[in-house]
Amino acid sequence: MTEKTVLNDTHRALGARMVDFGGWDMPINYGSQIEEHHVVRRDAGMFDVSHMTVIDLHGARTREFLRHLLANSVDKLKVHGKALYSCMLNEQGGVIDDLIVYFLGEEFFRLVVNAATRAKDLEWIEKQAKAFGVEVKERPDFAMIAVQGPNARAKVIGLLAEVDHERIGKLGKFAAAAAQGPHGMPLFVARTGYTGEDGFEIIVPQEHAVALWQALAAAGVAPAGLGARDTLRLEAGMNLYGQDMDDAVSPWEANLGWTITLDEGRDFIGRKVLEAQKAAGVKRVMVGLVLDEKGVLRHGQPVLTANGVGEILSGSFAPTLNKAVAFARIPAGEPGDVRVDIRGKEVPVRVVKYPFVRDGKPCEGI
Repeated sequence: MTEKTVLNDTHRALGARMVDFGGWDMPINYGSQIEEHHVVRRDAGMFDVSHMTVIDLHGARTREFLRHLLANSVDKLKVHGKALYSCMLNEQGGVIDDLIVYFLGEEFFRLVVNAATRAKDLEWIEKQAKAFGVEVKERPDFAMIAVQGPNARAKVIGLLAEVDHERIGKLGKFAAAAAQGPHGMPLFVARTGYTGEDGFEIIVPQEHAVALWQALAAAGVAPAGLGARDTLRLEAGMNLYGQDMDDAVSPWEANLGWTITLDEGRDFIGRKVLEAQKAAGVKRVMVGLVLDEKGVLRHGQPVLTANGVGEILSGSFAPTLNKAVAFARIPAGEPGDVRVDIRGKEVPVRVVKYPFVRDGKPCEGI
């Protein structure tokens, strides 16, 4: 049974091409995927991300619980509304999911986790929460709209109650706050996103989602589908769960070492394995690849290096760069001249540091 977001009819009325995405009926594009990509890089676009799972955690020991559950340290969260990106690991150090956690009070934290991993995430979180007496409450009553692009924040702020303009305008990156939207609707506005552009991810009660979408459209925010979202996040160097990492991949191997906090006296799930991997030297690394000639880099293609064979993880044509880019996991060590096996033909590629694009422009060396 395919699930539908509250905006499903709205997408169909706009002529969206719908696809199954992790069991959800979602818009891949509304016309030109390339144009949707460019509008986010140059102006402002919006995505229905209501398929994402919002989980509220309540209880006196919630912070203690999250110190145990997450590889990143929630002790960094000291200011109300501040957000943190982290991996949630199994005992083998593999990534169960990557998520964002918001600090809304010493006894109230909010998680936003991936759609395709909802069932296993909830099961794992509930199992671990029992020992800490933490209440785990999924929030299917919420929808979520991401508004991204250089003009995104200004267009959203223009729709808020006047009393909120200055406060939300000053909201720092990776922080969230409550605000009043059109007709007084209650919004949870987070300055986060998955495109490499500035903007907001807005959590809104389902009954107000269609009105908010329509108000954003009237303010000149263009609808964008999951196709553009994928090329935008790839250009921005952001991992996709299930493609770039999973339960059998550690954060070290997914270039997410920056999300691991090996602070003293905190025994989080998977920590011992991560420490052992670090001490022994990580065997596989994740790198960026650029294909300067014509062709497309696709998931699963073999990557040939001096140290053995790796594979393409996320790969696509990058509209901002007008060439193909990819993430690849390859054996550690100096890779030498790297080639990708594209249908039996060995094609040379450049190994680069990503992100590929920042602030709408190609990064140095790309």
